[in-house]
Amino acid sequence: MHLKQLTDWTFYPRSVVETDAATYSLARSVPRGDKRLAILGDATGFAGTPHEQSGLWLCPRTAANAAMLRARLPWLRPVPLGKRTSAGFGDRLGLATPGHVRAVRQAGLAPIFAQQSVRENARTGRTPQQVLDDAMWGVFQEGWRDRWGADADHLKTPENVAAFVAAGYTFYTIDPGDHVDNAAHTAPSAEVEAKVQALPWDALQDTARDMERRYLGRSFDLADSMLSFDQEALWRAAAKYGQAVAHAVRMYRCLAGQLAERSFELEVSIDETETPTSPQEHFYIASELKRLGVSWVSLAPRYIGRFEKGVDYIGDLVQFEAELTKHAAIARALGPYKLSIHSGSDKFSIYPIIARLSDGLVHLKTAGTSYLEALRAVAKLDASLFREILAFSRQRYDTDRATYHVSAQLANVPAPDALSDAGLCGLLEQFDARQVLHVTYGSVLDRFGERLLATLREHEDVYYTLLEAHFQRHLSPFLR
Repeated sequence: MHLKQLTDWTFYPRSVVETDAATYSLARSVPRGDKRLAILGDATGFAGTPHEQSGLWLCPRTAANAAMLRARLPWLRPVPLGKRTSAGFGDRLGLATPGHVRAVRQAGLAPIFAQQSVRENARTGRTPQQVLDDAMWGVFQEGWRDRWGADADHLKTPENVAAFVAAGYTFYTIDPGDHVDNAAHTAPSAEVEAKVQALPWDALQDTARDMERRYLGRSFDLADSMLSFDQEALWRAAAKYGQAVAHAVRMYRCLAGQLAERSFELEVSIDETETPTSPQEHFYIASELKRLGVSWVSLAPRYIGRFEKGVDYIGDLVQFEAELTKHAAIARALGPYKLSIHSGSDKFSIYPIIARLSDGLVHLKTAGTSYLEALRAVAKLDASLFREILAFSRQRYDTDRATYHVSAQLANVPAPDALSDAGLCGLLEQFDARQVLHVTYGSVLDRFGERLLATLREHEDVYYTLLEAHFQRHLSPFLR
């Protein structure tokens, strides 16, 4: 029986895959909107139930069925992406990947469709396996057959690693930010010296004297410029980042041990710290990681200016361009590796600068902006639900903002009853409202998750269309 002849199921046309053994597709039930893997032919190894008239085997989207489908259709497995210009798409709801695929299909960048941190998993109640499987089903639904990756984001301790390894992630973002000594940035010289002497020199396989021999009295060629250190700059760099380097090495070796012969990519992230990473500090970090045998594909310094959640870059664009020129030169000289842009969504004013200076060696990381587009869809579809979410987010903001770099003022966010239904979507363009809605997602999902997800599932094409347009705007500056 031809798939289109069924009356109680509809099929996503891009998902249909015909092999010698079977035809696979993703089906959606007409009355309820449930999605199932539909198999016509050999369904050995899959758990499901037969369709009465068609001979189809209908399988729930379980982890076991996802693993079996990946075994049969290898392009559904995430893989390393190399040094291609790339973008990561965090999806806190598990519904956004089809919209992400549609945007990337237009842009041609290398995508990471599964991306979530330990913190985000805790707040959403999802596991690394669920995040990867949700992305895979979206990839299957949209018929994406090019390479794609899966990012275990912001790993801080070795204990965080195992669940992502078991799930099959291919990109690991190490975050040693808790080991960065921000006080060294401005501490008196005597304190800086004490901090350097107290570094874990055994773990660094180094001594203070040997470190000085490698850096002092030398000029390092960055092609279009030179870089050098005096003793104060070197010691401050070591005092500030030496512990972080040691921790990053420990995490890398832990990953390499658990992944054994499996290929993986590493990102080093020091963006969630209080003080910017100077070009000299960037050079120190990369040089030391390289000396200690760490191999990485991208690195995220703490850039100057403010990269707050859900809003455009805050800072001097001329100064940003001058500093990024130096960071890009270091990445080319010591790699080449990609510069990673964390909290990268909605930074439209700096995308042209990054695209021009990076020569394609860039990874753009986004997350919460897809959740905000989900709220935009809800504002269009169910004004009452959006008003409840807005009221609750206003109540939760002062608590939930604690772990985020945001500066929204609650007084600037209108109360729900102050807006007409037609004006609700406009809040998604307003600085303060975006941040209030952004950082309260965990609390909102606890309270409204079932209703929110049900609305988006019922009207999925509205959500996909919003995501596609939103991310085309993000990605178009990076087209080459």
